[in-house]
Amino acid sequence: MSKTVSSTALFAGLVRDEDDNPVETVMVGDVPNYVVEDAGFRRHVESEVVDRQVVEMLRDQFMAHQEIATDAMLQMLGKDDLFTKAMIDASIKNMDQVIEQGLPDGTRAWLGMLGFRVIIDSHGEVLRLDMPEQTEAFDE
Repeated sequence: MSKTVSSTALFAGLVRDEDDNPVETVMVGDVPNYVVEDAGFRRHVESEVVDRQVVEMLRDQFMAHQEIATDAMLQMLGKDDLFTKAMIDASIKNMDQVIEQGLPDGTRAWLGMLGFRVIIDSHGEVLRLDMPEQTEAFDE
């Protein structure tokens, strides 16, 4: 069984270069690419390369604060039962499946409004993630 990769760039519109310029997203054949301007040269990077780095970084951050993240999700959902907690924990552990499934509708716009940004270099290496501050939750 072959793995199906999303036919869209997961973080289209949220990726910027080192100079904070928006990175364009284009299709090369059936493969989505981020295009980074580099001294007048348009470098194409397959979006999956960048997207996998971002998802792994997010998963690592959630795992480092899993209890806080799970509690916050339970509060947002208005539930506090064992089955919902198990579902949330499993979702965090299996975040890499978003590469195959894509993001739910509206998620990119929501992330953008919150200030989420992916900063990459001209080779597609993720330099950093700019994320909304949650200091009150993580400074406890």
